[in-house]
Order: sequence, then structure tokens, then C-alpha cells
Amino acid sequence: MSDEPLRPDPDRLLQHAAAPHRGKLKIFFGACAGVGKTWAMLAEAQRLRAQGLDILIGVAETHGRKETAAMLEGLSTLPQRRLSHRGRYVKEFDLDGALARRPALILVDELAHSNAPGSRHPKRWQDVEELLEAGIDVFTTVNVQHLESLNDVVSGITGVQVRETVPDPFFDAADDVVLVDLPPDDLRQRLNEGKVYIGGQAERAIENFFRKGNLIALRELALRRTADRVDEQMRAWRDRQGQEKVWHTRDAILLCIGHNTGSEKLVRAAARLAARLGSVWHAVYVETPSLHRLPEAKRRAILAALRLAQELGAETATLADPSEEKAVLHYAREHNLGKIVIGRQQKRRWWDRSGFADRLARHAPDLDLVVIALDEKAASLPARASDSRTAMEKWRLQLQGCIVAIALCAVITVVAMQWLMAFEAANLVMLYLLGVVIIALLYGRWPSVLATVINVVSFDLFFVAPRGTLAVSDVQYLLTFGVMLTVGLLIGNLTAGVRYQARVARYREQRTRHLYEMSKALAVGRSREDIAATSERFIASTFQARSQLLLPDETLRLTPLTQPAAAITWDDAIARWSFDKGQPAGAGTDTLPGVPYQILPLKSATRTWGLLVVEPANLRQLMIPEQQRLLETFTLLVASALERLALTASEEQARLNSERESLRNSLLAALSHDLRTPLT
Repeated sequence: MSDEPLRPDPDRLLQHAAAPHRGKLKIFFGACAGVGKTWAMLAEAQRLRAQGLDILIGVAETHGRKETAAMLEGLSTLPQRRLSHRGRYVKEFDLDGALARRPALILVDELAHSNAPGSRHPKRWQDVEELLEAGIDVFTTVNVQHLESLNDVVSGITGVQVRETVPDPFFDAADDVVLVDLPPDDLRQRLNEGKVYIGGQAERAIENFFRKGNLIALRELALRRTADRVDEQMRAWRDRQGQEKVWHTRDAILLCIGHNTGSEKLVRAAARLAARLGSVWHAVYVETPSLHRLPEAKRRAILAALRLAQELGAETATLADPSEEKAVLHYAREHNLGKIVIGRQQKRRWWDRSGFADRLARHAPDLDLVVIALDEKAASLPARASDSRTAMEKWRLQLQGCIVAIALCAVITVVAMQWLMAFEAANLVMLYLLGVVIIALLYGRWPSVLATVINVVSFDLFFVAPRGTLAVSDVQYLLTFGVMLTVGLLIGNLTAGVRYQARVARYREQRTRHLYEMSKALAVGRSREDIAATSERFIASTFQARSQLLLPDETLRLTPLTQPAAAITWDDAIARWSFDKGQPAGAGTDTLPGVPYQILPLKSATRTWGLLVVEPANLRQLMIPEQQRLLETFTLLVASALERLALTASEEQARLNSERESLRNSLLAALSHDLRTPLT
């Protein structure tokens, strides 16, 4: 197998080349105060000043530390502005003075600082943003507790709610982040020596915020945040350079879920391995043409394994490719996953002695393979009546293909006997192979196999001496028959594969179109009834299924918004459990899978808005992993639409309340004026 090497993304290269000149931001990042961020920033500034760089100190907080104050020597300092605040004067960073001075590099300490009223921006990081837009490089400092995404985590650890925060996108956009690290014992020693805080302030800090357990946790957060940033930088560079080879910079796991029994054991083993390594992990299932026709029980087992992997923290995906190892390796290299976990195959095909693990090892020697034994039986699934109509349609299509194959071979033979007897045998063989291609395109693999066999027999009976018998006078025709049979089978298989790929492409295009049309229809819905009608219409056209939207009323009783002619009969207890727990129930789930419908909660980031009950005409079709993912996406769209309506109604109510309050105040003011004004 020769994979096409990845190339740099041209759009990203053009975007990078066209980016306007902007100053560079360097952040000195630490776990907490006292680790030496300001000192490290000033030391770097002194080194650059010695090289002749124009450096200006905008803000540098020494907090009375002699070592830090000594680092200011020789550096130009920008005078600070004096602002009146609550009856006294406070000093703030002079943004206009810095822009007028335009140094090559400016130092602005304490990035999360809140500016006093009267400043141009409420936050210091916004001042820094304006400096960067002006093309000025900036050095600054920040602690991990000031990052917005970690604010509640830090408050849960230390018990202190930090009010001054910096948005994570601003931190992530920095050109460079320098981690200034200090072990907890050394930091507490500095506190005892009065090098961080003075007097009783240091003692209170040691007993409260600077407890050793707090410092260890904050240090871990800072290290992990820095490591995540470095990993993102590495992945971005790989994307720009089109790097194909996996870099083992960290332990990242890719789990391959197959159709063999024991997939859930494989998922749990991968989750334990990821937990021990402290790494991210992905789980994928590759749907090849041969696996597309799996029985219902195995498809549901695959879906259950993917759902279990997602519950255990994996990022899941379903891939469609004729080559299983090619799809897995492309996904691993795209996401820089260095360890591939697979299950041991119990049986191998007699014509393919190399297993999946052998093929992966041959094509990707740079990746680690972890093979896990699958020695447990699959969990028994509840019996379910098969969809006879679908099976009948499939058999009818195959039978029709066989009849058409026989008829087409007969037509080719009659035409050749009547008008093409003077042609060479090789030309007649090409005509028969054309018939195989037509049958494979229209009806798939097995009718094309039948057409190949009939073509070989017809060619022998009617065009090879002695005619009318299967005997062959010239042994060279045996080679012709063998080649004709082999080529016909190969053409049939390849054409059937192309037909499958075309069907997958059509399905993906249809899925994308349905998502777009549904999101557009939901965006213009003005009521919950509109959203319910839209969702039911699109689910009926996409999944050939009936559906109903259940929302809680004033008494929290789940009631349908629409009353179709053929309503779904659902169990109130199952619906109430699904709504309260926020978990799916019914067919294809772990909760009452024997019922003929599926209940999905409509969940947003804040709450569960209601339920979607889906009863498909073909339950097996709905259990396909891709169909389940599409249905889950539909529920997310419906939940977002319901949340939008609720927010709009809340905003309208707030506006009415504001207008009512304004009118009330105006009336009271008028009455008060009339009462105070004497009659004349």
C-alpha cells in the first residue's frame, strides 16, 4: 500500500503569508505568585537590552522584593497615569504614552489586572491587545488561577474565588509562553524568608492559599496547561508542513473496533490503558463493503461498543473505506496517534494468512501495536423480529439481477452468432466482459459472478470447436477460459466496490443536505410547535420513521406538541426516566432495548428541554452507527432551537419588565412632582 503523502494546507499558507504585521506576545506563566515570573521577565529584558534592543517598562510590580527591584536598573520606565478613584489617586498603565513612545518591546506586568474607572479599557489584557495591534512586542506575566477556563477549578481547590481573569483565546494566541516553575517546598521557604510577602501577610498566606496541597495542585494545572499548548503548537505545525509521520511526543491511543465478539472488553482495556498513561484516546470503526452487510446483532454490538467508548472518554468516529488498514493509518497520522489497540483475530481467511495486525505492522512500522485477546463471548442481545420486508426486497433484487444476467448473456450470444461469427475470439470475449461490467454496475457482486460463469460456458458451447459441447479441441482455450473467468470476477468485484463507494458518497451528501436544510428550517421557527413540526418532517424523510416531540408543561408532565394521525404509543415511565436522567432509552440502548422505539433527550449545555421519540419503519436501519450519529445531531439541533426560543422569550420578558419599570418610575416622578408643587 502506498499512501499519498500529506501536503501543507495551501489555504493556511496563504492566510499566514497575508497576515498583517502584529507585535509578538510573550507570556511568563506560573502556578501562583512568588515563583519568579516578574524576575524572569526582567532578566530576559536585560539580556535583550544588552543586544541593543529598545525596551520600555510599562508596568513592573516588584512588591518590595529587592532582587526584583535590582533587575530594573538600566531599563527605561514609562511614567504611569494618575486617576482619581473613590476619593484617592491610583496609578495605572499609560497606554497612550506607550503608543506615542513606540518601543520595540514593552514590559507590562500582571496581565489579569483590572484597570481603574476612567481608563480606556476595563482590563489590562485589552491594553496589551491594542499594543500588539500597533506592532509593538509585549512581555507580560500571568498566573494559572487567572485563566478563565480554570477559574472555577482553582476556586474549588483553594477556596478562593479569583475575580480578575484573562480569556483563554487571548492566552492561546500568544506567540510564546515561558513556564516559570518552582517546587512547592522552595516557594514556601521563600514565603518564610519574606521574599514574597512581608510580615503577618506571609504567615496568613502560608496557612491559607499557599498550603502545600494547593501549591502542588496549582503546579500540576500550570504544567498541564503548558503541555496542552505545546501539543497544539506541534499539531498546527504538522498541519502546515503536511507532516505524515507520527511523532511520539506523548502517549495517544487509537482503538480499532471490529465486528468480532468481545468488542466491549476491548473498549474497557483501551480505557484502562489510557487512564494508566494519562493520555487521550480515540475509537474508530471502519465500515468496508464486506462489513456493510453484517447481520443486525453484530451491527448493534458495534454501536454499543462505540457508545461505551464515548462514555469512557474516547473521541469516536466511523470511517468508510474499502481498505481497513488504510483508513486506520490515515486517521492515526492525521491525529498523531502513536499507539494502535486492536483485538486478536480468532479466525483468518484461508486465502489471506496475514491478519489485520500483520498488515498494520507492515505498512506502519513507526506505530506501536497493542494486541488484546478477545476471549469472552458477546453479551446476549434481546431477540427481535427480523424485518422480512427488507430481506424480501434484497432477495428480490438479487433474483432480478440473476434473471437479467441470464437474459443479457443470451442476447450477447444470439447477437454474436447472427452477426459476429467472423470476429476473432478475443473480440467476443471483450463483448462478454462488457456484459459482466453492466450487471455489476446495476445489481452488484453476486449477479456479476453468475454472469461471468454463464459467459464462460456460453463462449465454450457456441464459439469453441467442437460447438455444442463443453469439450475443447485446442487446450489453449483452457487458458482463455481461465483468464476470462478471473478477469470477469475481478471486474465484478471492483465494479461492486465502486458501486458501494458511490452509494456511501450519495448517503453522505444526503446527510449533509438534510442537516443544512433542517438547521435552516429550525432557525426560522417562531414557536415550539413550528420546531416540532419541522423535526418530525425531517426525521420522516431522512429515517423513514415516525417521531414526536415531548416537552414538559407547567406541571412537568411530558406532553406531545403535535397530534399526528398515526401517533406513537410510548411508555410514560420510560420517558420520565429518560428526561430525569438525560439518557437515551428504548431500542438500541441499555435501558429497555426491547421496545420498538427510541427515546432521545434534547440536551443543551444548560439543561434537558424535552424528549424526541422515534419509531422507525426499519429498526435495523436506524441501528447503523452513522444513522445513530445523524439522529443525535438532529436532537442537538432541535435542543439548540428550543434553547434559542427560551432565550428570546426571556429577553423579550426582560425588555417588557424594563419598560414597565421605566413607565412606573416616570409615573411616580410625575406624581411626586405634582405633590411637591403647590397649587397656584
